[in-house]
Amino acid sequence: MTGEKNLNTLLKNIKPELNAGEYVFCSVNDITRINFEDIILLFKETEGTTVILKKEVADRLKLGYSFVASWITLTVHSSLDAIGLTYSFSKALAAENISCNVVAGYYHDHIFVDVKDAGKTMIALNKLSEI
Repeated sequence: MTGEKNLNTLLKNIKPELNAGEYVFCSVNDITRINFEDIILLFKETEGTTVILKKEVADRLKLGYSFVASWITLTVHSSLDAIGLTYSFSKALAAENISCNVVAGYYHDHIFVDVKDAGKTMIALNKLSEI
């Protein structure tokens, strides 16, 4: 099943969902200490491997982090080659002075924002479907 490409359809059906919990980005050189089931995202970079984990998992493993985030999933099934969705929601969030870190999954886009901004982010994203 292919994802949606039409920007107007994507925005009308954006339907953000706030996932429970707090999440952190960590950089590790050895991922063998981390249970694969605990990893939300794994991305290899030159400097180390970035992992997104629940904060409680990172704390238990004594992993360092500098940003505690809420995780919001856009439940619309967007195509990986859709044009304008990331621009549209990042522009809306920037207008509200909200920083976002975006991960594109096969089916959905995922946005990580400062925990203090989760409520404001949900309001801003829901407004996009009203345009």
